[in-house]
Amino acid sequence: MYGRRLHQAADYIQMQPEGSVTEHKKVTDTVTTMQKEETEMASRSSNRAAVPEAKGALDKFKYEVANELGVPLSDGYNGDLTSKQNGSVGGYMVKKMIEQQEKQMAGK
Repeated sequence: MYGRRLHQAADYIQMQPEGSVTEHKKVTDTVTTMQKEETEMASRSSNRAAVPEAKGALDKFKYEVANELGVPLSDGYNGDLTSKQNGSVGGYMVKKMIEQQEKQMAGK
């Protein structure tokens, strides 16, 4: 969220003449505050596994689903994938888990 604003502030600082110490300090303080807020927001994530031991199995399942859907998911950086591609993997995983749970509950 703050990424673009931080870059704009950094660019602003670099463009200021040497004599603008007060203005430079205000901008630097603002950038520092924004970085602290961003770090705090990242550390408040509630995206934690309910059963940490299942992480390996879920990762394997994720790659199986991605392969089934034709999404080129790789181990490591996947920032080149679209939101639609990533969402389809997660959505299909949930769909398959619900189907499995329904079968189990029906006694099949």
